[in-house]
Amino acid sequence: MRRPVKRVAAMMVFVLAALTWGSSLDASAQGLDQQQTLGMGLFNQHCRVCHTKPLLTSGQYGPVLSKTSLGGEDRALHEFIANGTPRMPGFKFSFKPAEIDAIVAFLRTVPAPSVSAQ
Repeated sequence: MRRPVKRVAAMMVFVLAALTWGSSLDASAQGLDQQQTLGMGLFNQHCRVCHTKPLLTSGQYGPVLSKTSLGGEDRALHEFIANGTPRMPGFKFSFKPAEIDAIVAFLRTVPAPSVSAQ
């Protein structure tokens, strides 16, 4: 009898974590222009898996990204996304330069994380 209760509780924790996870970046979507909206979609499809925490109890693979990433330098962020690193794939063959610029434009709308969130 306890097993179904545990499943329901686990499912509720999962749903709450998913809602919390989705709200952090999607909340900034209000007031985005067309380029930023495109960037948000690309970020959510290709970057979010490593650059946000999927669950409260799990780790995060890549750093938190925001408007202060790489010192707030758009060109540096564009080059970083295009060329990648040993731990991150480059996207210059997956995205057009305008799409990388859209991701950068979206990241400029994401507030810097608090010290405790990093």
